[in-house]
Amino acid sequence: MTVSILLFGAVLWGISWWPLKYFGAHGLSGALMVVASYGVVGIFALPTLWLQRQRWRSQTGLLVLIALLGGWSNIAFVTALISGNVVRVMLLFYLAPVWGVLGGRIFLREHITPKRWFAVGLSMAGAFVLLGGVSAFSTPLDLVDVLALSAGLTFALNNVTTRAAQRIPMTSKVFVVFLGCAILASSVALLQGARFPSLAGGTWGLILVFAFTWLLLATLAIQYGVTHMEAGKASILLIFELIAALVSAVLIGGEAISQHEWLGGALIASAALIEARSQ
Repeated sequence: MTVSILLFGAVLWGISWWPLKYFGAHGLSGALMVVASYGVVGIFALPTLWLQRQRWRSQTGLLVLIALLGGWSNIAFVTALISGNVVRVMLLFYLAPVWGVLGGRIFLREHITPKRWFAVGLSMAGAFVLLGGVSAFSTPLDLVDVLALSAGLTFALNNVTTRAAQRIPMTSKVFVVFLGCAILASSVALLQGARFPSLAGGTWGLILVFAFTWLLLATLAIQYGVTHMEAGKASILLIFELIAALVSAVLIGGEAISQHEWLGGALIASAALIEARSQ
């Protein structure tokens, strides 16, 4: 049962690019999409956060950090998926295990085995190939690449912070990310001068359905799975998110995967698998 729930959540996240591309085609930028979807869930979550305030008050700083890191991770990820190539964005985002290993070492003083260092090196080699090899040093990264990389980095740091915040209830950790998304995305939208386009009522209805079924169900399914399963096994199953994204991008999105993307992706996926099995 737990395996099925975790796989369900991973697949939902893996194909989340599909509705995001749809909403992007209707004129919603990444920041506005996050405000409209994550923001609604964040407002809905406020009573839960308030009721649990006594339990997280002693770690308020960590709760705020979870909101900021998780908020930016989602804004950057959504914007990159709406604007860029799904395959490339997902592969760059999946460097998150590298940042997780390094973050755990730096901030939590976790021991890193030679196998995990090898996984870090493998991931970096995959990113090097994916970004164009030697030519990556002569040409600047485009905005979508930077967003995808920063999404993976902040996602990993958010996981490190979540591990450190042992006294904060799991529901508060989940819901505060949605609230952080709403606050940060609203700030980004104001700085950009972005305005909501004129959308039909049916489109707004689809956004609400996406927020309260797709996003919330995927988040809760992942949290349930990683809470009730050995960490290494859960991490291996979560690689299905990457598989679902790549397969659906090719079959549904009609995207082509170049040879260097296949090679870079294989290295990154292998590193993620090694890291998962080493936990």
